[in-house]
Amino acid sequence: MWNKLNKSMLVCQMAFGLSFYGVMIILTRFFLEDLKYNESDTMMIVGAFSSVGPLFAIAGGFIADKFLGAYRSLTVAYFSFVIGYLLLIIGAGTKNVSLSLAGIALSSYSRGLMSPSYPSIFKRTFDSRESFEKCYPVNYSVNNVGAFLGQYLFPMFVLVIGFKGGFALSMAMALVAFIIVITLRKSFVAIGAEIDKRPVSAKNWTAFALISLAMIAIVFIMFSDMKVGQNFVYVIGVAAILYFISLMFKASRSDAMKMGSILIMTVLTTAFFVYYGQMMTSMTMVSINVMRGNLFGFIPIAPEAAMAMNPLWCMVAGPVITVIFSALEKRNINPSTATKVAFSFVLTAIAFAILTFAVKNIGPDVSVRPEIFLIVHFFQAFAEVIVGSMVVAFILSVAPKHIENFSVSLFSVSLALSGIVGAVFSTTIALDKNQKLTQDIVRTVYGGYFSTLTLLAVVMVVAALLASWVIHKMIDSK
Repeated sequence: MWNKLNKSMLVCQMAFGLSFYGVMIILTRFFLEDLKYNESDTMMIVGAFSSVGPLFAIAGGFIADKFLGAYRSLTVAYFSFVIGYLLLIIGAGTKNVSLSLAGIALSSYSRGLMSPSYPSIFKRTFDSRESFEKCYPVNYSVNNVGAFLGQYLFPMFVLVIGFKGGFALSMAMALVAFIIVITLRKSFVAIGAEIDKRPVSAKNWTAFALISLAMIAIVFIMFSDMKVGQNFVYVIGVAAILYFISLMFKASRSDAMKMGSILIMTVLTTAFFVYYGQMMTSMTMVSINVMRGNLFGFIPIAPEAAMAMNPLWCMVAGPVITVIFSALEKRNINPSTATKVAFSFVLTAIAFAILTFAVKNIGPDVSVRPEIFLIVHFFQAFAEVIVGSMVVAFILSVAPKHIENFSVSLFSVSLALSGIVGAVFSTTIALDKNQKLTQDIVRTVYGGYFSTLTLLAVVMVVAALLASWVIHKMIDSK
């Protein structure tokens, strides 16, 4: 089941998690302190950085299917990460906004190029679909090893080596992943799809270059003006879904029903990741403003590093969830993917209910202990691993083979749409630069916001259970 190729991909995944999330965790302070952005604009930038990359998985899936193949797309993606982080290094050294935005634009596009290609190749390194589905949550946990290390350590690293040094560490990790896939090229090509085995024509390379330049330019414009940029996300996301629907009309009835089930899962996933996106936006800003003290009294943690608690629990959640669902399977208990998503919303509702209670009952010192955030992230991380691993596996199991990569990219569309929507929601709690944080503001503004999210999570539990029944009927339809 496990072999040299999929183990090497786990190293690449951890390197990606370390580099990408290391950058993400320090972007908030980088934009607030070095580039002098306000809270609202900073949350939009960071929210977009976490979500725009997955949006361009639409282009990544199309490029992998039609032009380069999954292996070449993945290789180019890792190299592009290196260049993107290099631009961030230069931007941090010169405090140049344009270069910094260009760096995160290229990094975001690179993530989009990588997102559909990685699971497609990873799946092919296993001898059966069952083996892949059992092991994919482990891959998710390994990614979170890197994410945890990046999010926990980078805020402390930058105190010593600065933002420029932090971005340099990310570049080094991206370079490791690039070297691995180049070194094992023959083995990856051998297990790849037919397009991976054929040479790429000059026409295809030209088309790829033009598409990439256009996508990177769009991302740069988005980051430069997020009010305009968020509309790009909506248009591209809706266009991708409409294109997928058009393919449904051309497919056989059986395939069309399965593709319809993917659309329903896309809606559920979008709703769930609105909550996931709060970690990078509202929850990070709240932790910076109110989280005080060491974890358990002796573990140092920077306020912006509270997000590191998520991958910490995700590392635990992956193997635990694999064991739980394997045990259920042995007892002939096989909940559908949508039912599992419903359970994830239950966990999310619990997480945000705890956070709501904490801020609504905050004391006159206007501080919340790190342990509260640790508990909140416990529930949300288990929910995230279920959705993040199970939904991708579901899509791969029902998608027609000729649009497999594009179908997987719909999961990334969910991340993009939810990230922007979540960031827009988060700006409602942004404070003015000179506004003093008080007990009353925390209770009313933060408390009201998180209580609303809690109630909506409960509504989504019911919606997901209903969707489970509908999807079951659709997949069984002949």
